[in-house]
Amino acid sequence: QVQLVESGGGSVQAGGSLRLSCPASRYIYSSYCMGWFRQAPGKEREGVAAIGRDGSTSYADSVKGRFTISSDYADHTLYLQMNSLKPEDTSMYYCAAVFTYHTCTLVEADYNNWGQGTQVTVSS
Repeated sequence: QVQLVESGGGSVQAGGSLRLSCPASRYIYSSYCMGWFRQAPGKEREGVAAIGRDGSTSYADSVKGRFTISSDYADHTLYLQMNSLKPEDTSMYYCAAVFTYHTCTLVEADYNNWGQGTQVTVSS
């Protein structure tokens, strides 16, 4: 498995922004789905955003209009731009990937490669 390593997490005040990164060269030049998931203490992991090789994207309703997922061929990296952050966005955020020709989903079980996570904390 290609190792996925997230970066860019941190602590911000509500209304602030953060950009998460996940280098993933082997996936970006192949047929793939890549996604961002998050898990808060005591809660299940949930899908936040996903992107496919064709550039199609999907978002959880809770982040639509605030978060943007993108993949950059120039630097082989997956990004999650998070704007207008809210305290309820506080979670560990994980990068995930899978080689596939199928439509990308926000379902955890559809991904087979995961990073270790980066913590995002939003204070009110």
